[in-house]
This record gives sequence, structure tokens and C-alpha cells, in this order.
Amino acid sequence: MIDTATAACSVALIDDGQVVAATHEIVGRGHAERLIPMIADLPGGGRADRVLVDVGPGSFTGVRVGIAAARGLALGWGIAAEGYSSVTLIAAAAFARRDVPALAVALEGGHGEVFVQMFTTGNQPMGTLSSLKPAAALALIAGRPVFGNGVPRLAAIDPAIDGEDVLPSAADAVLLDAAPLPPVPIYGRAPDATLPGGIAA
Repeated sequence: MIDTATAACSVALIDDGQVVAATHEIVGRGHAERLIPMIADLPGGGRADRVLVDVGPGSFTGVRVGIAAARGLALGWGIAAEGYSSVTLIAAAAFARRDVPALAVALEGGHGEVFVQMFTTGNQPMGTLSSLKPAAALALIAGRPVFGNGVPRLAAIDPAIDGEDVLPSAADAVLLDAAPLPPVPIYGRAPDATLPGGIAA
């Protein structure tokens, strides 16, 4: 399992639903330098029957680093590469710790916005992923507990928010039961750059 979608660089080797080994580091922008050595340090060099990777939303570069590594390992080892969403992973970990009927995940989205999605019991998504200004995100969350590295941005507006500033961890992939996603990026909002004629880059 590979997770580089946020400031964390995280890997885990999972066998039959149990975490065999895992490493989780806060690296900021150093994912490309740390990821392969972290995988190599796992038992057996991290070799597995499939590789699962966080496809976002999150850091544009971090998401792409993780997906490129997952695809490369899958090609070299002759296995499948599959994806999961960072918000789904954080929600699964939050439900495992908190007995609540619904919660929100908020991740830093850039340009002063946060990526927000709501989840209900059983880690079922409520609505779609949105990129919103903090005030609009708080209105959507409507007092529910919120988890993710977007919490400090929300707390700057509402200090009483019930929130936890957390990052996704590859070891929490044992909590996922949703169907895997294709290993392609989820960016969460439209590209910033456009080609001549208004075509998205």
C-alpha cells in the first residue's frame, strides 16, 4: 500500500487483512526521494500480490508520485495496481475510532480551499467530493465531526469545530471495503492552467 497524496509518505505491507509492516513519515515535498527506499525496507522489498495506491485528492505532485510508483511496481512484478481515495481512507479510520452516524473529511485543496466529502455509517459517501472555501465547507459540514489536514483552516473560522487534523496512513487500508478505483489521479477540481482557447491543460 502506498500513500503519498498529502504531506505524509506512507507505505504498508498487508497480508490476509493484517499489517505486516508499515512506515509513516511527514515529509512535506520529499515523497519522490523517500518512497522507494521506504518500500525497499519492507519485508521482501514490499513485494505483494497487488499494489494499492492513494489516487487523491491531495497534493498534485504527491498523488502523481504515488501512482507512478505503483504502476511501475505493478509492471515489474506482474501484478495489479489499484487505487483508493484519500478521503475514503480517512473516513474509514475515523469511523474505526469514533462511534458517530456521519462525519466529514476535509483536506487542503490549495487556493485557500478544502476538499470536502461527507460519509455516513458504513463509510458510505454522502454526495460528491467538493472543493470549497472554508465558510462554504463549514456550512456543508453542518456541525458534524470533521477529519483531515483541512481542519486547521476550518478551525480558523470556527474554533469550536469538532475536528481532528489527521493525514492518511497506508496501514489504515486494512479498513477499506469499497471496490478499488483505477490507478488514475483524482484532482478534486479543474486544472489551474488552460491552453489557448480555454482548453484545460
